Amino acid sequence: VLVVVGPTGVGKTKLSIELAKKYDGEVISGDSMQIYKTMDIGTAKVTRQEMQGVIHHLIDVKNPDESYSVMELQETVRQKIHEITKRGKMPILVGGTGLYIKAVLYDYQFEKSESDHEATERKYAHLDNQALYQHLRDIDPEATHNIHPNNRRRVLRAIEIYETTGQKKSSIEAAQNHQMIYDAYLIGLTLPRPLLHSRIDQRVNVMMENGLEEEVDRLMKSGAQDDWQSMKAIGYKEWFDYYRGDKSKIEVVEAIKTHSRQYAKRQYTWFNNQMQVNWYDVNLENFAETVNNVEKDVDVWIK
Repeated sequence: VLVVVGPTGVGKTKLSIELAKKYDGEVISGDSMQIYKTMDIGTAKVTRQEMQGVIHHLIDVKNPDESYSVMELQETVRQKIHEITKRGKMPILVGGTGLYIKAVLYDYQFEKSESDHEATERKYAHLDNQALYQHLRDIDPEATHNIHPNNRRRVLRAIEIYETTGQKKSSIEAAQNHQMIYDAYLIGLTLPRPLLHSRIDQRVNVMMENGLEEEVDRLMKSGAQDDWQSMKAIGYKEWFDYYRGDKSKIEVVEAIKTHSRQYAKRQYTWFNNQMQVNWYDVNLENFAETVNNVEKDVDVWIK
């Protein structure tokens, strides 16, 4: 399996297409938001033209009001890898969502509880995020190290695992070997931070020019809610303040840029700490040179 990772706006899509053409590959999206239909501009979804005939999987598979768990993605992507390999093709996993990528490649096991998720939500509905986070800290302090206090869904899930299995989420994860289950070559793309930040800002400007506001407006008119998983994505969640009259359009655009830059930083931190990534500097003036540098090393890996 070839894997292409890196922050938003660094050229992952472009590189993956070139790799697919050279190594007779098919691309699997490892992005947590490109799975959603009608959410094209804000997710920087690959276009038909950009695909250049390369087959892509796991794009436009869910409606915006549906949720998508890491466990579901793990099962689906592993099945796609198996199918692509059986056809004699090269699976190319591409994405910026670190947990999704790691869950696929490593012996990540998810505890399937028999609990009713909605019942768990109702049980703790009286607690705000901070109180709920403190409750998790009381029963499984290790689990809180990797979960943000405001990520209520993941906090509830960790509590649910403990209540339905008697095991701590952190203990279950610690018992795993953290071994990669595929013969995979991990390619990471990087740019100097000031240049990356400039590209991210410009990318948001282009999204606005391409109709991001209109795309969000259609979602809002179709009933989009701020607690939908899809609407927690950068580029979409910021607009709720605008529709409530709490922020101007200019403030929303600036918030998207800020959140995107912050996310890029977290992406680098995740990939550096969690996986053995082979990093490549992107040459924006001559991207073919970047592609060539990657392909030279992939050729050696394949042999």
